[in-house]
Amino acid sequence: MKIVHAASELFPFIKTGGLADAVGALTGALADRGHEVSVFLPGYRAAREHPDAAKAELRLRIKVEMGDQFLSGDVRAFSPRKNLTVYLICREEFFDRRAPYGNGERDYEDNAERFIFFAKAVVETLRLADLQADIVHAHDWQAGLIPLLVRETERRHGATLALKTVFTIHNIAYQGLFPPAIFARTNLPDELNQIDGIEYYSQISLLKGGVLFADRVTTVSPRYAQEIQTPEFGCGMDGVIQTRVEDLSGLLNGVDEAVWNPATDVLLPARYSAADLKGKSACRVELLKRAGFDPKFKGAIFGMVCRLTEQKGIDLLLANQDFFLEQDVNLIVLGSGDKRMEGELQALAAQAPKKIFLSARLDEAMSHLIEAGSDFFVMPSLFEPCGLNQMYSQVYGTVPIVSRVGGLADTVLDADEFPATGTGLMGAPSVAGLSDALWRAQQLFGEAARYAAVQQRGMKRDFSWKVATAGYEKLYSDAL
Repeated sequence: MKIVHAASELFPFIKTGGLADAVGALTGALADRGHEVSVFLPGYRAAREHPDAAKAELRLRIKVEMGDQFLSGDVRAFSPRKNLTVYLICREEFFDRRAPYGNGERDYEDNAERFIFFAKAVVETLRLADLQADIVHAHDWQAGLIPLLVRETERRHGATLALKTVFTIHNIAYQGLFPPAIFARTNLPDELNQIDGIEYYSQISLLKGGVLFADRVTTVSPRYAQEIQTPEFGCGMDGVIQTRVEDLSGLLNGVDEAVWNPATDVLLPARYSAADLKGKSACRVELLKRAGFDPKFKGAIFGMVCRLTEQKGIDLLLANQDFFLEQDVNLIVLGSGDKRMEGELQALAAQAPKKIFLSARLDEAMSHLIEAGSDFFVMPSLFEPCGLNQMYSQVYGTVPIVSRVGGLADTVLDADEFPATGTGLMGAPSVAGLSDALWRAQQLFGEAARYAAVQQRGMKRDFSWKVATAGYEKLYSDAL
């Protein structure tokens, strides 16, 4: 099949979270299985500075209609592996910036224009380059207009750009909501600026465009596909989702084994496997050193890697700080985001500098080391569409502590509830739920044989993209 993906992040070129990992792994796996895959990405500064992008060639100069004006852009392309072409949509005004979405304090004020331009540029490239896609697959609100724009462009030009379109919701909490005046920049027919179009409570929602107008809608775990149909998890969009239930699928993401495999991970100080865990001990020592802790520490190490947001359960962690202050444990956190949460974690680390450590930055190597060197990985999300770190943790022999929500519930079995098959510890997404799981983790760590059995079961699970990719291939085939 000829498959086109469009997303605002793509590992290893630009990453702020799991979206980049998921799209990077899926597109690579599809290419490896012989499909002809194209991926469209905004031409961010960081993406263009990546060594592979140095090979990018100018393919097109385009003009994109944006309201009452036309804006120009360049389309550059390169091929990082067989059967895979990455297209960079370049316009310096929009994408030559330090970060993809905001300055750390707030979102960029022109994000609506930036990503409307991106979506239109993708569709214009499909038309001018005549890519003849079987499937156009758009991801999250930043690409949400693409399924709708594909059909509108086909109508206006009498051409076929894609046989079918797919839209994936990676996190329904982010909906691309903007003031109604932004609608003029889409150049869509006026009838689409209403409840049956992309109007949403006197705003416009770019995510709603993908949900309503793609041929198939997916999200990233079976449980999350059910959750977003409810007021509790639908973030106000549950009614819209319910109109597409017959076309909605929940497909789990996977682990990119070329990147996340403790036996081959070049970012680790030592490699290891389920059969030989000596390298994990070396990673533990190095992690303790990086955090400034005693490298001979024998207690449990709790690791955490995430964006510091309400969703990730940071307030639940802070509410359980007495556990980390009073017990013979270490806590190592890697993440940045909400300044209040970051400040409270920094204050906690300052209160107990020999027990608690925060690194408030993006650090891919450190994220791998935390997964490898920790004994437990803490992931108390209030909601979690899929989650990847709980899968990485199991592969790396680090027992995950997770909330019973979304993809976490689809990928982790509680070791106390299922003694013969459990691979982690689960609790309600609450202060008490996390507290219970932390105390049970301490008990598990004190029982070496039982901990080792849980660890081994996790390491032997198959979270590879071979499994995940087969689900997408079937989805595409069924749609066609």
